[in-house]
Amino acid sequence: MRHRIAVVGSGPAGLTFARVLHRHDYPVAVLERDPAPDARPPGGTLDLHEGLGQLALDKAGLLAEFQALSRPEGQAMRILDAAGTVLRDWRPRPDDRANPEIDRGQLRDLLLGPLDVRWGRGVTQVVPGTRDGVLVHFADGRQETFDLVVGADGAWSRVRPAVSSVTPQYTGVTLVETSLDDVDTRHPDLARLIGDGSVAVYGVSRALVAQRNSGGHVKVYAQFRAPLDWHTNLDLADVEAVRSSLLALFDGWAAPVLDLLRHGTAFVHRPLYVLPVSHTWTHVSGVTLLGDAAHLMPPLGAGANLAMLEGAELAESIATGPGDLDEAVRAFEEQMWARAGRWAKITTAGLERLVSPDPAEALALFDQVQPS
Repeated sequence: MRHRIAVVGSGPAGLTFARVLHRHDYPVAVLERDPAPDARPPGGTLDLHEGLGQLALDKAGLLAEFQALSRPEGQAMRILDAAGTVLRDWRPRPDDRANPEIDRGQLRDLLLGPLDVRWGRGVTQVVPGTRDGVLVHFADGRQETFDLVVGADGAWSRVRPAVSSVTPQYTGVTLVETSLDDVDTRHPDLARLIGDGSVAVYGVSRALVAQRNSGGHVKVYAQFRAPLDWHTNLDLADVEAVRSSLLALFDGWAAPVLDLLRHGTAFVHRPLYVLPVSHTWTHVSGVTLLGDAAHLMPPLGAGANLAMLEGAELAESIATGPGDLDEAVRAFEEQMWARAGRWAKITTAGLERLVSPDPAEALALFDQVQPS
């Protein structure tokens, strides 16, 4: 007898979980509040690591398709100082596939494949322990019960309160995102500055990072330490006002670096939140969490990778295990907590060094993680 399983959220974690179950001919309901896959911009690029995200795609039978879509050249990384001097310029070997990049939208479409997602099904509450199983309340007033509900619904998860009262806390670091389109044609100097992958410029408690996506699209992130209400007297919808505020914040930096902000088309405010480094919970039968819902951490390349591998591992344990659903989930949680805790410590320490009063800390961190 197959269990009634639902996963809430159609991000990398939820879709990987569903896709691995699908590979094992195991039914799963994917519940997503967005009305369609393209209802929101999918976000920037992701580097998928060999032993994490790529392993998850292998478990889903999608590794070859990923390799055809991914950009190994996107692993290139260039570090500048605020004066525009190139301090480091790492370029991958032609056969280096350790952390190739892929656009989030491409990854989403790859994972979606044949999955039947219930679009427009926003979950408002999950209630475990009812007579018929775990009760899911939807925004439209409907209800449905399942044997297992997996929360893969991100930082502000509606599933998390069923197992944990913990909520995300502000790190003190804010990101403001902007974009450049058709960069090779419209901004060739910036295209050369960015190269095939990313360029990062570090100053005192602030940074500018630009990441190349496919199709000549570039995401730019201004990062700085500030109170959560730093923008109180600023209209975030006023593009020119935000641009002026950021240019003032980075005043004195090299003109080519500031052009990353001058040519940005729109600005999105993204304060960074995290969950406690060792976030765990007392096991609740019928409910568990994946990815950011379970262990929100600074965006330093680990989150999506961990989320995808967790989704794949949980799906495999359900589909191929001895049949005790609750024991499979309990064992999975113990494994997830241990691994996520290690990565949360690494990324939390990394954020402190990347947005630091001493820019040399950022350079030293990259020297530790980049190949010599």
